Amino acid sequence: MDDAEKQTLLMFLEAQRSSVLAIIDGLEVEALTKSVVPSGWTPLGLIEHLSHAERHWFQKIVAGSLDPMPWPDDDCAPLTTPRPPDVVLGFYQAQCARSNEIAAATPLDAAPRNRHPGDLGDEITDLRRVILHMIEETARHAGHLDIARELLDGKTGLGPR
Repeated sequence: MDDAEKQTLLMFLEAQRSSVLAIIDGLEVEALTKSVVPSGWTPLGLIEHLSHAERHWFQKIVAGSLDPMPWPDDDCAPLTTPRPPDVVLGFYQAQCARSNEIAAATPLDAAPRNRHPGDLGDEITDLRRVILHMIEETARHAGHLDIARELLDGKTGLGPR
């Protein structure tokens, strides 16, 4: 049962990850780095944020250790990035792949090796809840990207078919 449930959860997570990438597919650098909302986030910055979420939840929280960052901390506005699209998208894909490796090697009911701070840390008691959290996080931001894409070029209904 654990394998079937894990595969189902990971299938839903992968569907959301694919949606994120499909929504931004075809956008030029100018659009990827342009904010269309008052808070100032950019589509590329949001994808970098999702990369860090994958890294945080699967590496730091579940596995208990982080792979080194490929760049030093920078002082950017929240949910923006100075990095080019190929670097950010490569980082996102690498973090998702690493998350998948950790998930494959960890039982669903395994307790995390680290604790996320605050109330959310109390709710995350096993790998199952980490995956569910990442489905929610990725889906929420896919919705944000959907709206940004419509504001950028009018395209709607984008995502994997």
